[in-house]
Amino acid sequence: MAGSAAEEKTFRRFLELFLREMKMPLQESDPLPMRPLSDLVSEDEVEGECLDLCLQHLYKYNCPCSLAAALARATADSMLQTDLSVHHLSKTVEDGAEPFPQMESVKLARLVFNRLFEMCCLWLKELPFHRRPQPYYETSIHAIKNMRRKMEDKHVIIPDFNTLFNIQDQEEQAFFAVFDGHGGVDAAIYAANHLHVNLVHQESFNHDPGEALYRAFKLTDERFVKKASRENLRCGTTGVVTFLRGRTLYVAWLGDSQVILVRRGQVVELMKPHKPDREDEKQRIEALGGCVIWFGTWRVNGSLSVSRAIGDSEHKPYICGDADHSIFPLDGSEDYLILACDGFWDTVSPDEAVRVVSDHLQENSGDTTMVAHKLVASARDAGSSDNITVIVVFLRDPRSPPPTSTEDDEEGEEEEEEEDAVRVERDGGEGGSTADIGVKGRSGWPLQQCSAPADLGYEDRTDSFTDRTSLSFLGPSLKGRISLTQGPRQPCFSFHPDLRTAPHLCQEERPVRRRSFIPFQEPGIHSFTDPLWPQIAVLLGQTVRHSGRPGYGTRRLDRRRLGRSREMLGLSSSTNFLPNMQRYSNHRPGVAVPQLPYDAAI
Repeated sequence: MAGSAAEEKTFRRFLELFLREMKMPLQESDPLPMRPLSDLVSEDEVEGECLDLCLQHLYKYNCPCSLAAALARATADSMLQTDLSVHHLSKTVEDGAEPFPQMESVKLARLVFNRLFEMCCLWLKELPFHRRPQPYYETSIHAIKNMRRKMEDKHVIIPDFNTLFNIQDQEEQAFFAVFDGHGGVDAAIYAANHLHVNLVHQESFNHDPGEALYRAFKLTDERFVKKASRENLRCGTTGVVTFLRGRTLYVAWLGDSQVILVRRGQVVELMKPHKPDREDEKQRIEALGGCVIWFGTWRVNGSLSVSRAIGDSEHKPYICGDADHSIFPLDGSEDYLILACDGFWDTVSPDEAVRVVSDHLQENSGDTTMVAHKLVASARDAGSSDNITVIVVFLRDPRSPPPTSTEDDEEGEEEEEEEDAVRVERDGGEGGSTADIGVKGRSGWPLQQCSAPADLGYEDRTDSFTDRTSLSFLGPSLKGRISLTQGPRQPCFSFHPDLRTAPHLCQEERPVRRRSFIPFQEPGIHSFTDPLWPQIAVLLGQTVRHSGRPGYGTRRLDRRRLGRSREMLGLSSSTNFLPNMQRYSNHRPGVAVPQLPYDAAI
């Protein structure tokens, strides 16, 4: 699994700490570390569910992405070789109907977590050594529930696609997707867990990924429609997928979630969303006997404002599951991709999105950490009340100048090497340089950066999904954000000290509450890098233990904590307190907020 001695040492250290924290094996009466998002699982859903459970659980502890992908693959393979028929539900079958084996997802999850624990124990004793080193795409992600009652967006980030599916004979591959559910979140969850699995199993995957994406969308739609019929689900989801193989970009989509490509600071159109007001879509719907009418916006049969989607079985065939797909060769001049749902694109134009990204990178010396946050904030400021999910995938290092030309490669390489040498000498070894890694078109690339393959949960939160447990020498800091850098050109591993939200990850969703203006309740960091982890030690900290105390989080305790925090700030009355807090309630996105020590507020 490991690619170097340092990486192997890092992986072993993570496994030691992870196993020390986990209390395994799980018994029937033990609570799960994380509840699955579905109720029933069929045989063709086992692989996707296993991968999703493993990855989400490992990423919750900021597991290095290559290690997480390999562990998830090994665990899923082991589960697929296990006879699960003993766990199938016994249901009466109608005359003439074929039995359809299913099992409770909670039982499957317990088996998966126990098998993952066993796999970690085995790998700690003897770590497989077969991974080839490869760079990863630097990515910024942010997702919010916004003004909606529930979060129905899901997204998938798979930076190490080859390891996750044990692919040995292909160029580096990465998978990014956004799914925007409507009428419920079940269709979005299903697509996020299974579309990439269906993609790999297509016969055309190796030689024609575009065709494989089309067939994967079609198969995912067909299987979810059957699942919806069995479980009485009435929902659907749009989706946009970008699949990167080497220097080729494949795009596939259904509905109005969109992706744009930015090249040399200019927007390149990759797709046209499927909306009923498109003339070709309107003609297709009317030819099938449906209609497109105006009801606040153009809607299919007066109901849905999209013309293609996964699910929505009651609206088929008008709402079809046939995805469009496109292929775009990359020449190294591309800057980044922006994937987002309609909650973003309905209020922010592509040109405005590029301006926001450009301004942020200039103001922050190319730091990409909060780019997605700025984009989400711009959509909210423009009036979006819908769920918003934004993924920004950087195709080159934003800290390096864009290539001037794609012609005369040899001369260009020599000029770049000379410029890099001058830049390194001038900056004292820092800054962008193709020579740092030696990969043309991916100059100065960070070794690793990743996020969870799907969201960890939006329960009881108004900001984002990415509050996670962290591992570090220092434990949970009480002084704000901490960044551990490995030196020039290496990304930072950042985490947030406020781990009190961890217990809420598996609770039922609640209506959105007003965000607190108390400064020590700053939302967590939402971009996670993964720089081979040279420093890992103590797991969790005192703040998580506080969350288990009786009465924790009650209004009475909150009022007491608020009163004591006023005294510590030197504020004797509410008239002094509120004006002082006003400056924090209006802070700009991406700008750190002063944070009080948590223990001092209790």
